[in-house]
Amino acid sequence: MASQSIHQFKVKDISGKEFDFAQFKGKKLMVVNTASECGLTPQYEQLEELYNEFKEDNFAIVGFPANNFGAQEPGSNAEIASFCTRNYGVTFPMMEKISVKGDDMHAVYRFLTQKSDNGFADSEVEWNFQKYLLDEEGHLAKIIPPATIPIDESVTTWIK
Repeated sequence: MASQSIHQFKVKDISGKEFDFAQFKGKKLMVVNTASECGLTPQYEQLEELYNEFKEDNFAIVGFPANNFGAQEPGSNAEIASFCTRNYGVTFPMMEKISVKGDDMHAVYRFLTQKSDNGFADSEVEWNFQKYLLDEEGHLAKIIPPATIPIDESVTTWIK
């Protein structure tokens, strides 16, 4: 049993408003670190497809822009929000830009990557678009590598 839940966290969304993960109690959740200038950036399209297919089935996606890999997310929060809407029609919640590794790692990502916090596994964010799947209680259940597309069967089967 996980010692903590993602539901305990409050963060700032991409427009600077408070965003409470407690709203996802009872829902499965994907948390993904994103970047606008990455070879994997087209995954935004599949993330949006996945979100639209399953959002009525107690599933949500939360994106965290991060500039940790190859400086591939250099923009401001406003620029990132505009890019996501304009190019991919993103409607799932996007948070403010954070760090997903290193000394300045955001608390949500400390939870996701430290077994002592999540009770499931130690991991390292390998690249942009690494996906963390959390169950209805907010406990980490699965880690999906960056190159695996969001609509992969391993993801959709887990959601169902």
